[in-house]
Amino acid sequence: MIVEKPQIIADADKEIWNNQHNDSIGHYYQAREKFNQTKDPEIFLYLLARCVKGAVRYNSEGFFNQSPDKRRRGTKPEKMRKNIEGVSRQLKNKCKFSSLDYREVLAEVKQSDFVYMDPPYQGVCGDRDSRYFSKINFDDFVLTLEDLNRKNISFALSYDGKLGNKAFGNDLPHELGLKKIEIQGGRSSQSTLLGRKEITVESLYLSPSLLVRNHKQLIFSDNICWKIH
Repeated sequence: MIVEKPQIIADADKEIWNNQHNDSIGHYYQAREKFNQTKDPEIFLYLLARCVKGAVRYNSEGFFNQSPDKRRRGTKPEKMRKNIEGVSRQLKNKCKFSSLDYREVLAEVKQSDFVYMDPPYQGVCGDRDSRYFSKINFDDFVLTLEDLNRKNISFALSYDGKLGNKAFGNDLPHELGLKKIEIQGGRSSQSTLLGRKEITVESLYLSPSLLVRNHKQLIFSDNICWKIH
């Protein structure tokens, strides 16, 4: 909706935001309950801008259950509209959106394509973790990456990393031939809240085909740029 119907969702966001009145916390919980019943994307945008750290959380029943940030009321409608219109100008008529199993999407890619993947990380997808609606099977994912390599598909993959001295998840198999780059993401906000000083390090993997075919092409991720040699 942000890309294809910017005015409609910007108007809806303004109406929802203005209805906070004097009880913004109560309003948030009412909006969250309504979203869990209807899956209305207009309400979802408001929740994303209003919830703690902008982080999505789901309970075991699949319901959005993140709490509101009590320090603020979310993005003001004027700024939200400006952001929405800017995104729409950049992406409208240039993108195709789908909601499919990742294997279905990757089965359709061609050698001329470049694929960027940012799946849920192993370290934050335990059975008791609520940061993601679902997780992916590590072994199935590795088989999918092997298939992409056989097809000579160029891809980059953000996957796992470290927090301080603690590593999350298993490394991807060396046999895949991926180039691993570790990117410092700065101090962890969660650790800071707990009184710890820990640096977040994320892993970016580049496929063999990408390294061979695009050795002079710029690769972008998380506002950082590399030239692959």
